[in-house]
Amino acid sequence: MSQTQQLGADMTDPEPIRFLDDEGHYAPSETAAAFADELAEIGETELREWYRDMVATRAFDTECTHLQRQGQLALWVPSVGQEGCQVGFAHALDPQDHVFPAYREHLVARVRGVRFFDVAKQFRGLTHGGWDVTDPSNGNFHLYTLVLGAQTQHATGYALGQLLDAKARAGDTTLDAGEPGTATGEATMVFYGDGTSSQGDANEAMVFAASYQTPEVFVVQNNRWAISVPVERQSRTPLYRRGLGFGLRSVQIDGNDPLAAYAVGRRFLREARSGGGPGYIEALTYRIGAHTTSDDPTRYRENDELEAWQKRDPIARLEAHLRELGTGDEFFDEVRATADAEAKEVRDQILTTPAPEADSMFAHVYASPHPRIEEQREWLDRYESSFEEGVGA
Repeated sequence: MSQTQQLGADMTDPEPIRFLDDEGHYAPSETAAAFADELAEIGETELREWYRDMVATRAFDTECTHLQRQGQLALWVPSVGQEGCQVGFAHALDPQDHVFPAYREHLVARVRGVRFFDVAKQFRGLTHGGWDVTDPSNGNFHLYTLVLGAQTQHATGYALGQLLDAKARAGDTTLDAGEPGTATGEATMVFYGDGTSSQGDANEAMVFAASYQTPEVFVVQNNRWAISVPVERQSRTPLYRRGLGFGLRSVQIDGNDPLAAYAVGRRFLREARSGGGPGYIEALTYRIGAHTTSDDPTRYRENDELEAWQKRDPIARLEAHLRELGTGDEFFDEVRATADAEAKEVRDQILTTPAPEADSMFAHVYASPHPRIEEQREWLDRYESSFEEGVGA
């Protein structure tokens, strides 16, 4: 056995942090005790809101998959099975915090204020970005990242700006690697998956985050598969250890338990805002659907694995917990009906929204007029005119 293998064999990983078991019973793990006080203000009312977010996102997700199969969306990225950790993290954020998603965080987008229609129209090709990040109604939720990994550096850069702004307000103009963190009053949370954790971008982002103690929380949704590559092939040790290697506070949670995601996310965000530096959370979950609608997961994973994780569905788990708290059928029936109606409304919007004017692709590329953009606009005009000339010939 090599020295590296021996090191891995000698390390014992603690149990993932969990408050709800697979059946939805309140059964905290020993590792959850340190975070239990974060749930002091979470009761049945809050959990009903979370459940509503989860069911609405699942209905929207299903509708968008249908739209893609019918040729109405170019692509769709399902989030089915990952709603548990997303709802916990989304509600752990404070309004002033910023969020940098990958392209599967539909529920987080909803909670922050982004309309489902604005998410869907990006995959319809009706927009070149998705939504206006500067609009307060979108809750500081940044644009989806289709070049995965880039968002980790975007987030670290933004968090570094939050740090610099806080230092400037305090009259401090220095920035030295290795110095203690600075309280900022706001934080940045970035989402990515187990596949992205193997990319250089994510690791470089952690280097800068740790060096400058940025107010940042890295969330790795370990859904077990980087398209067709299993997580076991990417790392022989749990992913949270990567964060430890960079000097980040790092833990592993049950990613299908929204209470665990909320409690740990809220603690890590508060510590980041107060100058405690960056944190790293590995959320163990599962991608029930395909990586995207261009993927066929039946070609690389076994049905037994899928069925085992379907039994741990985070929506079913939270529903069971709510029923134990006294929530009855009337609430669940109303939530499902409302979610279906909302998904249908998005479908109607998608199918009736006209295509954007071609000239819109040249808008907002630069803050001021740019000669290259004007050249491209003129080329497009000549190209389009050539068809009209051909028709009249």
